Amino acid sequence: MAARLSERTRFWILVIIVSISGFSQGMLLPLISVIFEQDGVSSTLNGLNATGLYIGTLLISPFMEAPLRRFGYKPVIVVGGLTVFLALFLFPLYKSVTFWFILRLLIGMGDNALHFATQTWITSTSPQARLGRNIAVYGLMFSAGFAVGPLFVPLIGIFEGLPFIVSGVLCMTAWSLVFFLDNGRPEAVQEKEAAMKFHTRVLTTMKYAWVAFIPPFGYGFLESSLNAIYPVYALRTGIDVGMVSVILASFSVGAILSQIPLGMLSDRIGRRNVLLLALIGGIFSFFAGGLAGSSEWGVLAAVMIAGMLVGSTFTLGIAYMTDLTPKPFLPMGNLLCGIFFSIGSLSGPILGGVIVESGTSYLTFISLFVAALFAVFLFGKTKPKEV
Repeated sequence: MAARLSERTRFWILVIIVSISGFSQGMLLPLISVIFEQDGVSSTLNGLNATGLYIGTLLISPFMEAPLRRFGYKPVIVVGGLTVFLALFLFPLYKSVTFWFILRLLIGMGDNALHFATQTWITSTSPQARLGRNIAVYGLMFSAGFAVGPLFVPLIGIFEGLPFIVSGVLCMTAWSLVFFLDNGRPEAVQEKEAAMKFHTRVLTTMKYAWVAFIPPFGYGFLESSLNAIYPVYALRTGIDVGMVSVILASFSVGAILSQIPLGMLSDRIGRRNVLLLALIGGIFSFFAGGLAGSSEWGVLAAVMIAGMLVGSTFTLGIAYMTDLTPKPFLPMGNLLCGIFFSIGSLSGPILGGVIVESGTSYLTFISLFVAALFAVFLFGKTKPKEV
């Protein structure tokens, strides 16, 4: 019983750390955009600066697996958390587009370490019967933190550096909880696997689970594209600026509401089946949103339903990757989930912007994008997992 209690305590400490990480990310995106806009920084430079988080994630990714195997989960979380809250405390000291871009790179690196270690720890130790539920709670806590973050932006009215300080203190407090945990390590790799070069381990993991990386890629694309590009399209179609923020929030609310039910359903009927149903629902929901045009309530309903369906694809993709991947390759599988998410996050605003400039209906394009993901996911074949 004590061991079970210990496992439960560890799980909740890990998801609390992740929720505060989500909070800092959710606050930083709109906060820095608002500050730069008030300072007269161009929207193009503002947008490019925002990519620092995702570029940092991609830059550090190839170097994450070896330290995790050598030192274990806890030291990687400690270093990652330390990087994040120190960078947050540095923002108020000096304001410069270049300096803040570097700090965002560091936060991207630190957040990647946090997510990679916590995610791998949870997927490696969760019982198969509760894997979907546990990953759903993990995703729910991150989403909840991400959704709360923007509410702290108005603190700049008191003092411009206050939101950074508040976020840094919260991150440091959550990070300190990790010192109550005993260290753990991923399952040891066999001699043959240990001798593999990085790119060989990537290709081997892809053979087992490449299909499972489609949902994290798709979710990253949707999340960043909706937040960055949909407001531009909506304003051009005559939707009120206040309603735009409500529509965007409805996607996150839908994802939060369905995260655990879909995770538990995936434990019962299988991850692949739930993902296929979610993608089909996403196709029709976004298409309905496109048909709604400038009808604010019609778009709101469609986007919220889409959030309830495709808003869980990231966590379901992680759980499906765990089903497909042999345990020695789980660290690489989790790393690749993060990499594909970051690639989607970087490409979403770029492609979405091109579509809006071409005059195409944005939500109709998103519906076609989800349809393409569904087709690849449906017909994709992987190497069977060894038992």
